[in-house]
Amino acid sequence: MSNLDLRPAPNLCGGNGRTGPVRDVQPGKQVPLGESTVVRRLLPNLGRRMVGAWCFVDHYGPDDIADEPGMQVPPHPHMGLQTVSWLHEGEVLHRDSLGSLQTVRPRELGLMTSGQAISHSEESPHGHPRLLHGAQLWVALPGEHRHAAPAFEHHADLPVITGGGGLSATVILGELAGATSPGTTYSPLVGADLTLAAGTDARLPLDPDFEYAALAISGETEADGVRLAPGALLYLGCGRTELPLRSEDAGSLMLLGGEPFEEEIVMWWNFVGRTGEEIAQARADWMAGTRFGEVHGYDGARLLAPELPPVPLKPRGRAR
Repeated sequence: MSNLDLRPAPNLCGGNGRTGPVRDVQPGKQVPLGESTVVRRLLPNLGRRMVGAWCFVDHYGPDDIADEPGMQVPPHPHMGLQTVSWLHEGEVLHRDSLGSLQTVRPRELGLMTSGQAISHSEESPHGHPRLLHGAQLWVALPGEHRHAAPAFEHHADLPVITGGGGLSATVILGELAGATSPGTTYSPLVGADLTLAAGTDARLPLDPDFEYAALAISGETEADGVRLAPGALLYLGCGRTELPLRSEDAGSLMLLGGEPFEEEIVMWWNFVGRTGEEIAQARADWMAGTRFGEVHGYDGARLLAPELPPVPLKPRGRAR
């Protein structure tokens, strides 16, 4: 997934600082993505930059794309992060500069580690399903792993936790309640898809050292007493040992969490770095056609990088 903003602001993230349990609903921002898709951008936002190592969250759909091209994101670069593709409906065809070609379907994990450099494209395939609904997320890589070799993983079989109260949880990334995703992680975190049956009244165990957020995907759901409409992000803070969940009708949420990211980082366009100079060099390399490789098979031109802002890009802590 790309940030297609032609004037991306530098996102200054990371740094220490923890908070106890809170209930802070974060508003989303409508952002066009490609030719015909509009997403709700939940992270980064005006109030919060990160949740653990999760640094970017888009929620889109459900969109009726029967007579539309659907998602069409041309080849673009990434550095210093992982991308996570997660669908509830539809299909997304992933291509990258490693030669990967993979269709990602609902409840399958598409995980790309950019490391030092990679480029990829994402598109709704020809003959795609009528509806497109899902989320695209980024995970910031910690310093010791941010120059790792790039890689792509596809996992169709993910662990599912079931229990009383009408709740089931698919572990997308990391570990939850003793179940571990096969996806590669580089910092303590969790991403899970929570399905709430009609009449759900359950409590999900959490790690008190993690900070968490809940993204409402579909239906009317309630997390820790806060009613959430689809597309809302509820920041929950740290220090929780469990999360009460309720739903009168069927609904679903994504749970995102992790140890608060202690490093200061700079996030601009599709890059996560540590200095402004590093970001500027990545942009120059992409524009010169070096370092990030080439995506073959996409029917269209690659994305050009926007201009750098007129002010220096500096790493900052988590707080504004």
